[in-house]
Amino acid sequence: MAQKESSSVLRQIPSGVWVLGFVSMLMDISSEMVHSLLPMFMVIVLGTSAFTVGIIEGLAESTALIVKVFSGALSDYLGKRKGLAVFGYALGALTKPLFAVASGTGIVITARLLDRVGKGIRGAPRDALVADITPSHIRGAAFGLRQSLDTVGAFTGPLIAVGLMLLWSNDFRSIFWVAVVPGLLAVALLLFGVREPERHVGEPRTNPIRRENLNRLGSPYWWVVIIGAVFTLARFSEAFLVLRAQQSGVAMALVPLVMVAMNLVYAASAYPFGKLSDRMSHSTLLAAGLVVLIAADLVLVSGNHWTTMLAGVALWGIHMGMTQGLLATMVADTAPADLRGTAYGVFNLVSGLAMLFASGVAGWLWDRHGAATTFLGGAAFAGIALVGLLTRLGRFTSK
Repeated sequence: MAQKESSSVLRQIPSGVWVLGFVSMLMDISSEMVHSLLPMFMVIVLGTSAFTVGIIEGLAESTALIVKVFSGALSDYLGKRKGLAVFGYALGALTKPLFAVASGTGIVITARLLDRVGKGIRGAPRDALVADITPSHIRGAAFGLRQSLDTVGAFTGPLIAVGLMLLWSNDFRSIFWVAVVPGLLAVALLLFGVREPERHVGEPRTNPIRRENLNRLGSPYWWVVIIGAVFTLARFSEAFLVLRAQQSGVAMALVPLVMVAMNLVYAASAYPFGKLSDRMSHSTLLAAGLVVLIAADLVLVSGNHWTTMLAGVALWGIHMGMTQGLLATMVADTAPADLRGTAYGVFNLVSGLAMLFASGVAGWLWDRHGAATTFLGGAAFAGIALVGLLTRLGRFTSK
Protein backbone atom coordinates (compact mmCIF):
# COMPACT_ATOMS: atom_id res chain seq x y z
CA MET A 1 0.00 0.00 0.00
CA ALA A 2 2.81 2.39 0.96
CA GLN A 3 4.62 1.57 -2.28
CA LYS A 4 1.46 2.32 -4.29
CA GLU A 5 1.03 5.64 -2.46
CA SER A 6 4.68 6.56 -3.14
CA SER A 7 4.25 5.77 -6.85
CA SER A 8 1.12 7.94 -6.95
CA VAL A 9 2.96 10.91 -5.43
CA LEU A 10 5.84 10.55 -7.92
CA ARG A 11 3.37 10.59 -10.83
CA GLN A 12 1.84 13.82 -9.54
CA ILE A 13 5.17 15.66 -9.50
CA PRO A 14 5.33 17.94 -12.61
CA SER A 15 7.74 16.98 -15.40
CA GLY A 16 9.51 20.33 -14.99
CA VAL A 17 10.59 19.35 -11.47
CA TRP A 18 12.09 16.12 -12.84
CA VAL A 19 14.00 18.04 -15.53
CA LEU A 20 15.27 20.57 -12.97
CA GLY A 21 16.40 17.63 -10.86
CA PHE A 22 18.40 16.14 -13.73
CA VAL A 23 19.88 19.56 -14.52
CA SER A 24 21.01 19.81 -10.90
CA MET A 25 22.39 16.28 -11.10
CA LEU A 26 24.56 17.04 -14.14
CA MET A 27 25.88 20.28 -12.66
CA ASP A 28 26.66 18.56 -9.37
CA ILE A 29 28.60 15.86 -11.23
CA SER A 30 30.67 18.66 -12.78
CA SER A 31 31.11 20.61 -9.55
CA GLU A 32 31.85 17.65 -7.29
CA MET A 33 34.48 16.26 -9.66
CA VAL A 34 36.33 19.47 -8.79
CA HIS A 35 35.25 20.09 -5.19
CA SER A 36 35.95 16.55 -3.96
CA LEU A 37 39.59 16.98 -5.02
CA LEU A 38 40.03 20.71 -4.39
CA PRO A 39 40.92 20.60 -0.65
CA MET A 40 43.69 18.07 -1.38
CA PHE A 41 44.79 20.00 -4.48
CA MET A 42 45.13 23.18 -2.44
CA VAL A 43 46.93 21.56 0.51
CA ILE A 44 49.18 19.10 -1.38
CA VAL A 45 49.83 20.80 -4.73
CA LEU A 46 49.51 24.50 -3.85
CA GLY A 47 50.67 24.25 -0.21
CA THR A 48 47.80 26.09 1.47
CA SER A 49 46.81 25.67 5.14
CA ALA A 50 43.59 24.19 6.53
CA PHE A 51 42.65 27.68 7.76
CA THR A 52 42.99 29.03 4.21
CA VAL A 53 40.89 26.14 2.88
CA GLY A 54 38.21 27.00 5.44
CA ILE A 55 38.24 30.71 4.52
CA ILE A 56 38.09 29.97 0.77
CA GLU A 57 35.24 27.51 1.25
CA GLY A 58 33.39 29.92 3.52
CA LEU A 59 33.86 32.83 1.09
CA ALA A 60 32.77 30.67 -1.84
CA GLU A 61 29.62 29.30 -0.27
CA SER A 62 28.64 32.61 1.33
CA THR A 63 29.14 34.38 -2.01
CA ALA A 64 26.70 31.97 -3.65
CA LEU A 65 24.14 32.49 -0.93
CA ILE A 66 24.49 36.29 -0.92
CA VAL A 67 24.10 36.53 -4.71
CA LYS A 68 20.81 34.63 -4.37
CA VAL A 69 19.26 37.72 -2.76
CA PHE A 70 19.65 39.74 -5.94
CA SER A 71 18.86 36.96 -8.42
CA GLY A 72 15.79 35.97 -6.43
CA ALA A 73 14.52 39.54 -6.21
CA LEU A 74 15.20 40.08 -9.93
CA SER A 75 13.27 36.93 -10.83
CA ASP A 76 10.31 38.21 -8.79
CA TYR A 77 10.46 41.62 -10.49
CA LEU A 78 10.70 40.18 -14.00
CA GLY A 79 8.25 37.37 -13.33
CA LYS A 80 10.78 35.17 -15.14
CA ARG A 81 13.03 32.61 -13.51
CA LYS A 82 14.41 30.38 -16.28
CA GLY A 83 16.69 32.91 -17.99
CA LEU A 84 18.54 33.69 -14.77
CA ALA A 85 18.87 29.99 -14.00
CA VAL A 86 20.36 29.31 -17.46
CA PHE A 87 22.90 32.12 -17.02
CA GLY A 88 23.87 30.84 -13.57
CA TYR A 89 24.39 27.28 -14.75
CA ALA A 90 26.40 28.49 -17.77
CA LEU A 91 28.71 30.56 -15.55
CA GLY A 92 29.28 27.55 -13.31
CA ALA A 93 30.18 25.34 -16.28
CA LEU A 94 32.58 27.87 -17.82
CA THR A 95 34.62 28.41 -14.63
CA LYS A 96 35.84 24.80 -14.47
CA PRO A 97 38.84 25.34 -16.80
CA LEU A 98 40.23 27.93 -14.36
CA PHE A 99 40.79 25.19 -11.77
CA ALA A 100 42.70 23.17 -14.37
CA VAL A 101 45.15 25.99 -15.12
CA ALA A 102 45.50 27.32 -11.54
CA SER A 103 49.12 27.83 -10.49
CA GLY A 104 48.38 29.53 -7.18
CA THR A 105 45.75 30.18 -4.55
CA GLY A 106 44.66 33.44 -6.22
CA ILE A 107 43.36 31.71 -9.35
CA VAL A 108 41.63 29.06 -7.24
CA ILE A 109 39.88 31.77 -5.22
CA THR A 110 38.82 33.54 -8.42
CA ALA A 111 37.49 30.35 -9.98
CA ARG A 112 35.76 29.24 -6.79
CA LEU A 113 34.06 32.61 -6.32
CA LEU A 114 32.91 32.84 -9.95
CA ASP A 115 31.62 29.29 -9.77
CA ARG A 116 29.64 30.12 -6.65
CA VAL A 117 28.36 33.38 -8.18
CA GLY A 118 26.88 31.16 -10.87
CA LYS A 119 25.33 28.97 -8.19
CA GLY A 120 23.95 32.06 -6.47
CA ILE A 121 22.41 33.38 -9.67
CA ARG A 122 20.62 30.12 -10.44
CA GLY A 123 19.70 28.92 -6.95
CA ALA A 124 16.84 31.17 -5.83
CA PRO A 125 15.10 31.37 -9.26
CA ARG A 126 15.33 27.58 -9.61
CA ASP A 127 13.87 26.92 -6.14
CA ALA A 128 11.13 29.49 -6.74
CA LEU A 129 10.39 27.82 -10.09
CA VAL A 130 9.97 24.45 -8.36
CA ALA A 131 7.52 26.06 -5.92
CA ASP A 132 5.69 27.84 -8.77
CA ILE A 133 5.00 24.68 -10.78
CA THR A 134 4.25 22.29 -7.88
CA PRO A 135 0.88 21.92 -6.06
CA SER A 136 1.27 22.82 -2.38
CA HIS A 137 0.16 19.41 -1.05
CA ILE A 138 3.17 17.63 -2.64
CA ARG A 139 5.69 20.47 -2.36
CA GLY A 140 7.82 18.64 0.23
CA ALA A 141 8.02 15.58 -2.04
CA ALA A 142 8.92 17.77 -5.05
CA PHE A 143 11.76 19.53 -3.22
CA GLY A 144 12.90 16.18 -1.84
CA LEU A 145 12.96 14.68 -5.34
CA ARG A 146 14.91 17.59 -6.81
CA GLN A 147 17.35 17.45 -3.89
CA SER A 148 17.68 13.69 -4.26
CA LEU A 149 18.53 13.91 -7.98
CA ASP A 150 20.92 16.78 -7.22
CA THR A 151 22.63 14.58 -4.66
CA VAL A 152 22.93 11.67 -7.10
CA GLY A 153 25.23 14.01 -8.99
CA ALA A 154 27.00 14.91 -5.78
CA PHE A 155 28.11 11.31 -5.25
CA THR A 156 28.57 10.42 -8.93
CA GLY A 157 31.02 13.31 -9.41
CA PRO A 158 33.46 12.18 -6.71
CA LEU A 159 33.09 8.57 -7.91
CA ILE A 160 34.18 9.61 -11.40
CA ALA A 161 36.99 11.66 -9.85
CA VAL A 162 38.25 8.60 -7.94
CA GLY A 163 38.23 6.46 -11.09
CA LEU A 164 40.13 9.07 -13.07
CA MET A 165 42.61 9.67 -10.23
CA LEU A 166 43.44 5.96 -10.27
CA LEU A 167 43.50 5.82 -14.08
CA TRP A 168 45.56 8.97 -14.56
CA SER A 169 47.92 8.67 -11.57
CA ASN A 170 46.53 11.54 -9.46
CA ASP A 171 46.40 14.02 -12.35
CA PHE A 172 44.18 16.68 -10.75
CA ARG A 173 44.27 19.09 -13.67
CA SER A 174 43.08 16.64 -16.34
CA ILE A 175 40.11 15.72 -14.18
CA PHE A 176 39.20 19.39 -13.80
CA TRP A 177 39.10 19.64 -17.61
CA VAL A 178 36.74 16.65 -17.88
CA ALA A 179 34.39 18.34 -15.38
CA VAL A 180 33.46 20.92 -18.03
CA VAL A 181 31.44 18.37 -20.05
CA PRO A 182 28.55 17.54 -17.65
CA GLY A 183 28.29 21.24 -16.78
CA LEU A 184 27.61 22.15 -20.41
CA LEU A 185 25.11 19.28 -20.71
CA ALA A 186 23.20 20.71 -17.72
CA VAL A 187 22.91 24.09 -19.44
CA ALA A 188 21.58 22.51 -22.65
CA LEU A 189 19.00 20.41 -20.78
CA LEU A 190 17.67 23.42 -18.88
CA LEU A 191 17.57 25.58 -21.99
CA PHE A 192 15.50 23.12 -24.03
CA GLY A 193 13.74 20.99 -21.40
CA VAL A 194 11.96 23.40 -19.02
CA ARG A 195 8.99 25.71 -19.61
CA GLU A 196 8.04 28.13 -16.86
CA PRO A 197 4.51 29.35 -16.08
CA GLU A 198 3.43 32.52 -17.85
CA ARG A 199 3.16 35.70 -15.83
CA HIS A 200 -0.47 36.80 -15.43
CA VAL A 201 -1.37 39.51 -17.94
CA GLY A 202 -1.68 42.93 -16.35
CA GLU A 203 0.23 41.95 -13.21
CA PRO A 204 2.15 45.10 -12.12
CA ARG A 205 5.89 45.03 -11.55
CA THR A 206 7.07 46.28 -8.17
CA ASN A 207 10.45 46.32 -6.47
CA PRO A 208 10.44 43.12 -4.37
CA ILE A 209 12.85 44.53 -1.78
CA ARG A 210 10.84 47.68 -1.03
CA ARG A 211 9.90 48.00 2.64
CA GLU A 212 6.19 47.36 2.06
CA ASN A 213 6.97 44.14 0.18
CA LEU A 214 9.46 42.92 2.77
CA ASN A 215 6.85 43.61 5.46
CA ARG A 216 4.67 41.00 3.76
CA LEU A 217 7.22 38.37 4.81
CA GLY A 218 5.71 37.61 8.21
CA SER A 219 7.13 36.20 11.44
CA PRO A 220 6.76 32.52 10.40
CA TYR A 221 9.07 33.24 7.44
CA TRP A 222 11.65 35.07 9.58
CA TRP A 223 11.64 32.17 12.04
CA VAL A 224 12.57 29.88 9.15
CA VAL A 225 15.42 32.29 8.25
CA ILE A 226 16.74 32.10 11.82
CA ILE A 227 16.50 28.30 11.81
CA GLY A 228 18.42 28.11 8.52
CA ALA A 229 21.23 30.29 9.87
CA VAL A 230 21.52 28.23 13.05
CA PHE A 231 21.72 24.99 11.05
CA THR A 232 24.48 26.48 8.88
CA LEU A 233 26.50 27.52 11.93
CA ALA A 234 26.23 23.98 13.31
CA ARG A 235 27.24 22.40 9.97
CA PHE A 236 30.43 23.91 8.51
CA SER A 237 31.89 23.23 5.06
CA GLU A 238 32.06 19.61 3.89
CA ALA A 239 35.67 20.25 2.84
CA PHE A 240 36.55 19.23 6.42
CA LEU A 241 35.03 15.80 5.83
CA VAL A 242 37.50 15.35 2.97
CA LEU A 243 40.42 16.45 5.16
CA ARG A 244 39.25 14.12 7.93
CA ALA A 245 39.18 11.24 5.44
CA GLN A 246 42.76 12.01 4.47
CA GLN A 247 43.76 11.48 8.12
CA SER A 248 42.22 8.00 8.17
CA GLY A 249 45.07 6.51 6.12
CA VAL A 250 43.05 6.05 2.92
CA ALA A 251 45.03 6.36 -0.31
CA MET A 252 44.87 9.89 -1.73
CA ALA A 253 43.08 8.77 -4.90
CA LEU A 254 40.32 7.18 -2.78
CA VAL A 255 39.70 10.14 -0.44
CA PRO A 256 36.86 11.54 -2.64
CA LEU A 257 34.90 8.38 -1.78
CA VAL A 258 34.01 10.12 1.47
CA MET A 259 31.83 12.49 -0.55
CA VAL A 260 30.43 9.56 -2.52
CA ALA A 261 29.36 7.88 0.72
CA MET A 262 27.88 11.05 2.21
CA ASN A 263 25.95 11.99 -0.92
CA LEU A 264 24.77 8.43 -1.55
CA VAL A 265 23.08 8.46 1.85
CA TYR A 266 21.88 12.02 1.26
CA ALA A 267 20.35 11.09 -2.11
CA ALA A 268 18.66 7.98 -0.71
CA SER A 269 17.12 9.87 2.22
CA ALA A 270 16.14 13.26 0.71
CA TYR A 271 12.97 12.15 -1.12
CA PRO A 272 11.56 9.91 1.67
CA PHE A 273 12.11 12.64 4.26
CA GLY A 274 10.71 15.24 1.86
CA LYS A 275 7.55 13.21 1.44
CA LEU A 276 7.40 12.65 5.21
CA SER A 277 7.58 16.42 5.76
CA ASP A 278 4.25 16.79 3.93
CA ARG A 279 2.59 14.76 6.72
CA MET A 280 4.33 15.64 9.99
CA SER A 281 5.49 18.58 12.11
CA HIS A 282 8.36 20.40 10.43
CA SER A 283 9.82 21.46 13.79
CA THR A 284 9.92 17.86 15.02
CA LEU A 285 11.75 16.73 11.88
CA LEU A 286 14.25 19.58 12.19
CA ALA A 287 14.94 18.67 15.82
CA ALA A 288 15.56 15.06 14.80
CA GLY A 289 17.96 16.31 12.12
CA LEU A 290 20.00 18.17 14.73
CA VAL A 291 20.20 15.04 16.88
CA VAL A 292 21.60 13.13 13.89
CA LEU A 293 24.13 15.92 13.20
CA ILE A 294 25.34 15.79 16.81
CA ALA A 295 25.75 12.02 16.49
CA ALA A 296 27.72 12.48 13.25
CA ASP A 297 30.13 14.96 14.86
CA LEU A 298 30.70 12.72 17.89
CA VAL A 299 31.38 9.67 15.72
CA LEU A 300 33.89 11.66 13.63
CA VAL A 301 35.63 12.67 16.88
CA SER A 302 35.78 9.12 18.23
CA GLY A 303 38.51 7.74 15.98
CA ASN A 304 40.61 7.99 12.81
CA HIS A 305 39.86 4.53 11.40
CA TRP A 306 38.17 4.62 8.02
CA THR A 307 35.16 2.60 9.24
CA THR A 308 34.50 5.13 12.01
CA MET A 309 34.91 7.97 9.55
CA LEU A 310 32.44 6.40 7.11
CA ALA A 311 29.87 5.91 9.89
CA GLY A 312 30.11 9.60 10.80
CA VAL A 313 29.87 10.63 7.16
CA ALA A 314 26.77 8.46 6.67
CA LEU A 315 25.07 10.13 9.65
CA TRP A 316 26.02 13.51 8.17
CA GLY A 317 24.28 12.49 4.93
CA ILE A 318 21.12 11.44 6.80
CA HIS A 319 21.07 14.82 8.54
CA MET A 320 21.30 16.57 5.15
CA GLY A 321 18.49 14.45 3.74
CA MET A 322 16.27 15.26 6.72
CA THR A 323 16.76 19.01 6.72
CA GLN A 324 17.82 20.62 3.42
CA GLY A 325 14.72 19.98 1.30
CA LEU A 326 12.57 20.63 4.37
CA LEU A 327 14.01 24.12 4.87
CA ALA A 328 13.36 24.93 1.18
CA THR A 329 9.76 23.73 1.59
CA MET A 330 9.31 25.86 4.71
CA VAL A 331 10.43 28.98 2.84
CA ALA A 332 7.91 28.28 0.07
CA ASP A 333 5.13 27.65 2.58
CA THR A 334 5.69 30.86 4.55
CA ALA A 335 6.36 33.38 1.72
CA PRO A 336 3.85 35.01 -0.69
CA ALA A 337 3.97 33.44 -4.16
CA ASP A 338 5.10 36.67 -5.86
CA LEU A 339 7.98 37.10 -3.39
CA ARG A 340 9.34 33.55 -3.39
CA GLY A 341 12.54 34.44 -5.24
CA THR A 342 13.25 37.26 -2.80
CA ALA A 343 12.36 35.02 0.15
CA TYR A 344 14.85 32.36 -0.96
CA GLY A 345 17.46 35.06 -1.56
CA VAL A 346 17.14 36.61 1.90
CA PHE A 347 17.08 33.18 3.52
CA ASN A 348 20.33 32.30 1.77
CA LEU A 349 21.96 35.66 2.49
CA VAL A 350 21.66 35.05 6.21
CA SER A 351 22.78 31.44 5.82
CA GLY A 352 25.73 32.62 3.70
CA LEU A 353 27.03 34.89 6.42
CA ALA A 354 26.66 32.02 8.88
CA MET A 355 28.59 29.72 6.51
CA LEU A 356 31.49 32.16 6.24
CA PHE A 357 31.76 32.46 10.01
CA ALA A 358 31.37 28.71 10.66
CA SER A 359 33.97 27.65 8.08
CA GLY A 360 36.50 30.19 9.32
CA VAL A 361 36.10 29.04 12.92
CA ALA A 362 36.29 25.38 11.86
CA GLY A 363 39.54 25.99 9.98
CA TRP A 364 41.03 27.92 12.91
CA LEU A 365 40.11 25.14 15.36
CA TRP A 366 41.59 22.54 12.99
CA ASP A 367 44.94 24.35 12.67
CA ARG A 368 45.22 25.27 16.37
CA HIS A 369 43.67 22.29 18.17
CA GLY A 370 43.18 19.49 15.64
CA ALA A 371 40.33 17.79 13.81
CA ALA A 372 38.63 16.42 16.93
CA THR A 373 38.14 19.91 18.38
CA THR A 374 36.60 21.09 15.10
CA PHE A 375 33.91 18.41 15.17
CA LEU A 376 33.38 18.76 18.93
CA GLY A 377 32.73 22.47 18.34
CA GLY A 378 30.17 21.59 15.68
CA ALA A 379 28.44 19.15 18.05
CA ALA A 380 28.34 21.74 20.83
CA PHE A 381 26.75 24.36 18.63
CA ALA A 382 24.26 21.84 17.24
CA GLY A 383 23.34 20.98 20.84
CA ILE A 384 22.73 24.65 21.63
CA ALA A 385 20.62 24.94 18.47
CA LEU A 386 18.62 21.86 19.48
CA VAL A 387 17.82 23.35 22.88
CA GLY A 388 16.69 26.58 21.22
CA LEU A 389 14.53 24.71 18.71
CA LEU A 390 12.92 22.55 21.38
CA THR A 391 11.86 25.67 23.30
CA ARG A 392 9.91 26.73 20.21
CA LEU A 393 8.57 23.27 19.30
CA GLY A 394 4.83 23.47 19.04
CA ARG A 395 4.76 27.27 18.74
CA PHE A 396 5.70 27.42 15.07
CA THR A 397 3.29 25.85 12.59
CA SER A 398 4.45 25.52 9.03
CA LYS A 399 1.54 23.54 7.72
